[in-house]
Amino acid sequence: MEKVAHRSHLGQLVLWLLMIVELSLFYSACSAEIPVRKILNLGDCNPHVRLQISHHNVVIDNGLIEVTIENPSGHVTGIKYMGMDNVLECGNPNSNRGYWDFVWDNSTFDKMETKHVKVVAHTDELVEISFTKNWDFRTDHGKTVPLNIDKRFIVRRGVPGVYMYGIFERQEDFPDAQIYQLRIVFKLKEDKFRFMAISDTRQGVMPRGEDRDNTRSQTLAFKEAVLMTNPSNPQFRGEVDDKYQYSCENKDNKLHGWISDDDAVGFWIITPSNEFRTGGPHKQDLTSHVGPIALSMFVSTHYTGIDIDVTYKKGEAWRKAFGPVLIYLNSASSDDDCRKTLWNDAKRQLSEEIESWPYNFTRSEDLPHAGDRGEVCGQLLVRDRCVDEELMQAQSAFVGLAVPGNVGSWQTEGKGYQFWTETDNTGRFNIKNVRPGEYNLYAWVHGFIGDYKLDLSITIQPGNKVNLGTLIYDPPRNGPTLWEIGIPDRTAAEFFIPEPDPTFVNPLCLDAADKFRQYGLWDRYSDIYRHGDVVYTVGVSNYSRDWFFAHVLRNTGNITDLSTTTWQIKYNLQDVNEKGNYTLQLALAAASYAELQIRFNNPDAIQPCFTTTRIGYDNAVARHGIHGLYRLYSINIPGNRFIRGNNTIFLTQTRSHALFDAVMYDYIRLEAPAV
Repeated sequence: MEKVAHRSHLGQLVLWLLMIVELSLFYSACSAEIPVRKILNLGDCNPHVRLQISHHNVVIDNGLIEVTIENPSGHVTGIKYMGMDNVLECGNPNSNRGYWDFVWDNSTFDKMETKHVKVVAHTDELVEISFTKNWDFRTDHGKTVPLNIDKRFIVRRGVPGVYMYGIFERQEDFPDAQIYQLRIVFKLKEDKFRFMAISDTRQGVMPRGEDRDNTRSQTLAFKEAVLMTNPSNPQFRGEVDDKYQYSCENKDNKLHGWISDDDAVGFWIITPSNEFRTGGPHKQDLTSHVGPIALSMFVSTHYTGIDIDVTYKKGEAWRKAFGPVLIYLNSASSDDDCRKTLWNDAKRQLSEEIESWPYNFTRSEDLPHAGDRGEVCGQLLVRDRCVDEELMQAQSAFVGLAVPGNVGSWQTEGKGYQFWTETDNTGRFNIKNVRPGEYNLYAWVHGFIGDYKLDLSITIQPGNKVNLGTLIYDPPRNGPTLWEIGIPDRTAAEFFIPEPDPTFVNPLCLDAADKFRQYGLWDRYSDIYRHGDVVYTVGVSNYSRDWFFAHVLRNTGNITDLSTTTWQIKYNLQDVNEKGNYTLQLALAAASYAELQIRFNNPDAIQPCFTTTRIGYDNAVARHGIHGLYRLYSINIPGNRFIRGNNTIFLTQTRSHALFDAVMYDYIRLEAPAV
């Protein structure tokens, strides 16, 4: 019996030693530096997410990342990750590191300081914290934006990041307000994060914030654009920097951020859905820019101006949730090509977040989970017998649900939710994960002018699927095509985009697809067309070579003496139906404080045949966009305006109050009278 007992104790000792060795190896693996391409789920090393609340701070720690939020303001003051005590700029005050802000009446900034903290959830798997403030007329009127504010933060087990979303509410008795901008801002350590990545092609080492100061740079035509003259790093001398050069469309604005080469650490903003953004899939907005600054934009007037709905009236109740977005951090082995590794891992994480949308871990009723959402499907066909006698499949069309409104109103809708998808090769579409509510269905089809709207109010209820069957879009058309210029795609990208002035180049915009983002292209018009304006001859000219991408003013070198420009379209008509009506289909891709007047065969006619009147606030030319808001004009022209033989259309942009008064064309088509 003693021998048996001795062997039993010996066996237990061996087992204990083996367990100690295994645990030692396990924790060593958890603490080792691991390339991001071989990420170990370090969350397994941390049994739960920890929460500490003190009088001044709220700290959430999951073993991978430690997030410090000021109590009760709701400002993010610290993010600790992989040996970096704080990835945010510690030289900034607490209110200027990581924060939400509004721009409202009279361009007033409000950083949304809150007054109360509440623990929404605290489990082993996650912590969700709410920072709130209710607007009070007695103390807040004229001082803070009239909104009730609820800022949420979620840290999950095993995820090296923090999810952020906000719920904002206006009650009926709140005073009128205009809300021009809503965003999240992060200002990172300037001596660490120097490499910025927005897309596969727009990546690079960036100047420091101080390089934009007037002692190191020259301000160009507007304050956002500077030419580096004496930067801290000589490699940037002679380069242009402008935050609007790093903009992109909502549909593509899913991932961007910064890399610290010294630490092989990446900081990324991941946006898995656009449903809460305003203006639809093609609205452009800011991403990351020199600072280093990373933004999550939700509401803005960028590339739309005040044409987008930003006005809230007393008596109008409103409530909306923005986000969640994920602030994601990753790390790579120092001997790797860390930039490529970190970027690819961030794209992998983006795919995971998109696949997980809508999230099932949020605790607010304002964020319905998948089972509480609906779905809309159908097929879109196009009927244009001047193109094809048969119905055509609307391939790669954009189809979406938005707040009920007029045809095309989705691009200026600024208060509700929108849900968009692209059709397949047969025109079929399936819009998933739609919040309950009332919607109209909108669409536009590549290669065809105009907008589609289904004259039916669609009610989405939790769990239901609406099959709309086959829908037919009849694009604007009055007669057969005589000639056309451009491609109906809502942009000016197919037209002639000149090479930039070599003294004003941004290396991040050298890719052909980003060429239009270079600074000063508007002035290249005056260089190239110094002896006269655009003259386009149908059947001879090529729009990709002979039609400038923007109808701008002529810069004479004196900002107070800008000249209007008149473009000509020359064409031949062998026969003219003097009793019939011709149609000029004029689609504009952008307009900024412009008025386009059109005359036929007589450039000196006192009254134009057509004028748009003054249109547009999108400022797309100055902000390096290739489009702003889409506009379509179907202009009827009596046949007696034409002559048999050679004809000329004169297009004059008549406004010359400022350098960037301009229009961009999308597509122009002359149609003969209907047969």
